[in-house]
Amino acid sequence: MRKFRNKKAFHNYYFLEELEAGIALKGTEIKSIRAGKISFKDSYARVEDDEVWLYNLHISPYSHAGNFNHEPERKRKLLLHKREIRKLKKKVEERGMTLVPKELFINEDGLAKVVLTVAKGKKLYDKREVLQKKDEAREMQRKMKYYN
Repeated sequence: MRKFRNKKAFHNYYFLEELEAGIALKGTEIKSIRAGKISFKDSYARVEDDEVWLYNLHISPYSHAGNFNHEPERKRKLLLHKREIRKLKKKVEERGMTLVPKELFINEDGLAKVVLTVAKGKKLYDKREVLQKKDEAREMQRKMKYYN
């Protein structure tokens, strides 16, 4: 099972709740995902007309497709149950919440899945604080290694 993580999302958001969703793809898109040609840059999801759509997920065109290739940044439908969509819609309507793809993977059955999270944006000082804690932990690890 191959996983692709949205590293930027871990830096920019606090994750409150996550949900696994299927994704409707074209044939050349799944081949590009298997080849690792994917980028999460600025990707997000939105609830529209009781459907969830994924925007700005860049899946590079498949090199061997010829004329039948897909558009790299088209909006893609996420496959969820109606009750899950209603629940997500309520969460997103709260102040400052957004839907962000956390990771994309291909499961054992060969189906592409997206882990979608309800997230709240971090402030600049929160990001600095997290980086400072990581630096301190890294420094402690170095000292522990040195004394052992």
